[in-house]
Amino acid sequence: MCGIIGIVGTTEVASALYDGLTVLQHRGQDAAGIATVEGARLRLHKGNGLVRDVFNQTAMTGLRGRIGMGHCRYPTAGSEGSSEAQPFYVNSPYGIAFAHNGNLVNTETLRREMFEDDRRHINTDSDSEVLLNVLAHELQIQDRMALTPDHIFKAVAGVHARARGGYACLALILGYGLLAFRDPNGIRPLVLGERVTAEGREYAVASESVALDILGFKRLRDLAPGEAVFISVDGQLFSRMCAEGATHAPCIFEYVYLARPDSMIENVSVYKARLRMGQKLAEKILRERPDHGIEAVIPIPDTARTAASALAEALGVPFREGFVKNRYIGRTFIMPGQGERVKSVRRKLNPVELEFRKKNVLLVDDSIVRGTTSRQIIQMARDAGARNVFFASAAPPVRYPNVYGIDMPAASELVAAGHTEKEVEQVLGADWLIYQDLKDLFWAVQDGNESLTHFDASCFNGEYVTGLDKQYLEQIEMLRSDDAKAARRSA
Repeated sequence: MCGIIGIVGTTEVASALYDGLTVLQHRGQDAAGIATVEGARLRLHKGNGLVRDVFNQTAMTGLRGRIGMGHCRYPTAGSEGSSEAQPFYVNSPYGIAFAHNGNLVNTETLRREMFEDDRRHINTDSDSEVLLNVLAHELQIQDRMALTPDHIFKAVAGVHARARGGYACLALILGYGLLAFRDPNGIRPLVLGERVTAEGREYAVASESVALDILGFKRLRDLAPGEAVFISVDGQLFSRMCAEGATHAPCIFEYVYLARPDSMIENVSVYKARLRMGQKLAEKILRERPDHGIEAVIPIPDTARTAASALAEALGVPFREGFVKNRYIGRTFIMPGQGERVKSVRRKLNPVELEFRKKNVLLVDDSIVRGTTSRQIIQMARDAGARNVFFASAAPPVRYPNVYGIDMPAASELVAAGHTEKEVEQVLGADWLIYQDLKDLFWAVQDGNESLTHFDASCFNGEYVTGLDKQYLEQIEMLRSDDAKAARRSA
């Protein structure tokens, strides 16, 4: 769930890219990078850490140019070192800087093809570098000294023919412009915007519309699944469908957790979708537990707040802020190891005791993944004096790994994998637990855009829209388990 942004402007773009990355920071806290083009020179600065830590005044001063792109990384495939901070760069053909949000499911096949057939060396474990080299090869076989948009779109079609997975990509092609493209299923989001200034028309492409909003760009539209957009150095916009016929299946977890509530994805307000999630969850509680006895609805900040407020209103129960969040602690979902996540919850949240004392409280979270955080928060509520602690998830049980760009753990570490909801309830220590139904989650998003008929909901239903190689999930198990990650960090 990395964040990407690219701008073709009429003036220097580095400061705008920085600002755009700061509002996409929730999509990745591991590393950040910005690349700009000044004449025939690529300017690049990247490193581990938050956007504010990676870029100081000296670094920003060196990022000259009116065309550029930025990336904030959250590791899914590959290692967690600074060598995998993006954008990546290859000097042939033309010179290409590249940034990617998503994950490929045929990385090893492509890596082998790169070496054996295309004679290209891959220097990291990142699937983003593999994807960059596939694009570079497809551009190179166009065999033209001067690229045209037609050549570029043919190269993207070649990428789509070879790559499988979820991906939204940006590429700076030196001397030509900015290329953006999205996977044929439209799993990962990508939105196009424009801004008219005194100097002329400017374009931006970003993972979420909120990045366009804060920069004053008007949101034009989402890139269609399989579509590529090319913006030339002189500001001309070209677009083409480079893959057709695949099922449009945007990632529904964007609406549950990943995206900011003030973003629009696929013409659906994330905020309104989360309100509808809360309404549907309230309807289920009233059906199954009409005598629920809830005296206060308390969200787990911040992602669950919107759904919880709608749920409380529908139940006619007070909505209360029962936890105060430390804003300087990162999202526990993307902490590198189980031990770090355990420590982080206590550092991150502190209960307001008077909202719990002698009350029956319903805690609402956006989802339950490992269950580590939920179990600790339920205990914190009890320690604060709650009489009974009920727990609601705005999403269905997470039973399967996500393979399209979300670093959900190995299946063996998912608390709901292979367990009934009652068993999960016991593991978490809740007096009762209720999950959103998948059909209601679908409705909550589709009500904002009825043309959406399919979603990638693989972490809930185990249905992978691209199909998977037979051994892929076994590889994911080995790569994503906390033990495997700890071994890589200590190596």
